[in-house]
Amino acid sequence: MLRERLKYALTYREVKMIVMQRLIKVDGKVRSDMFYPAGFMDVVQIEKTKENFRLLYNTKGRFILHKVVKEEASYKLCRVKKVQRGPKGIPYAITHDGRTIRYPDPEIKTNDTV
Repeated sequence: MLRERLKYALTYREVKMIVMQRLIKVDGKVRSDMFYPAGFMDVVQIEKTKENFRLLYNTKGRFILHKVVKEEASYKLCRVKKVQRGPKGIPYAITHDGRTIRYPDPEIKTNDTV
């Protein structure tokens, strides 16, 4: 992503140096693993340049990095995969990235974005 999409590095070695300096954050957490699987709706932050990107799909289904402002980068958009009731009738929603939200809004349905 740093080399092919953003053009911040020319070689694999340069990418490795950038990542090992702990300058890249994915969803607000520093990632020093070069092969960390950033996915749909993840926010990639580069601290040194103060840039924020959200990983989205283009019309052909390929990943693109969409530049976002700092306020928007603080939000994580998640698509609801399943809404169920747990023990004692407590409602919960499961999102596309594996998060579980207890007591969601009763109007939330499957395939909504929260």
